[in-house]
Amino acid sequence: MSRKGQSITLSVSERDKAELEAIALEFGMMWGDEPNISKLIKAIAQRELIVGKNHDWQDSRIRALHRCIAALTDIGQIEQAEIIANLLLERSELSVPLRREIEAFLINSLPSWRSQIDYYILRQQPFQLAYQDAAERVFNFTVHHAKITPHEKRQYLDCWCEETEGNFGIPELLHNWCFRLDRINEASVTEITGKWHSNLDQIEVEMHLLNNLAFAYQTKPEDKTVEWIPDKPKVKRVIRRVSNTFWFIREIMQYSSDCIVISPESVRSQIKQKLIKLCQSYDLIT
Repeated sequence: MSRKGQSITLSVSERDKAELEAIALEFGMMWGDEPNISKLIKAIAQRELIVGKNHDWQDSRIRALHRCIAALTDIGQIEQAEIIANLLLERSELSVPLRREIEAFLINSLPSWRSQIDYYILRQQPFQLAYQDAAERVFNFTVHHAKITPHEKRQYLDCWCEETEGNFGIPELLHNWCFRLDRINEASVTEITGKWHSNLDQIEVEMHLLNNLAFAYQTKPEDKTVEWIPDKPKVKRVIRRVSNTFWFIREIMQYSSDCIVISPESVRSQIKQKLIKLCQSYDLIT
């Protein structure tokens, strides 16, 4: 998948293609009845597919994914190549020369501060982040959990920080911050002592899906409950763990006529206000 949503076209050998298709088939990444490599890479990039450390990957699988790094780099998909590279570095089966080659690729493709952040995330090490944004303002954050997450085709640093000042989210999620990586001009990252949190703060959001959306909805990894409501035909209840209401609201607003947020009231009220303002804007124009 490219930045504009097109399918990825990789120049790989037939042997590598067969191995990648086998991985796609293994994890149910299909297009009709056929395994789909692009869907596999997209799932890994969006962290919908998490591959555990089972230490039993064959050499052919390692080679196929290794060649994907070069193929993705050749077509300008650096972020996707980095995701595959980091996935391989988590494998114990990697030979020492290949591990060094992949580590060198990541060092050369990333600014030093980003490499440090990835290092701390991998080792679950709290760190302090000081960076200067495009307006030359300096911010300091004490980070106890972080992960690189794609939101709408860009990569962000989602993190739990001690600091809450300036965060205008709901009270339950004030420690959660989301920084767009390509807007961080300069950064200083230093290791600190402390406890690494297992996750970002989360709330549970209940929503009801109506009409065709109820039937077309595909369960997401963060969904806790997906079920039909017995006394409401054609209405599906979804309870989802949400760590950032901004991205959650952006996602569901495109389905606003068929997706009704039931709780919590803090999120429900935000959506209602957006819809009211939208209606007011239409009235002003007409």
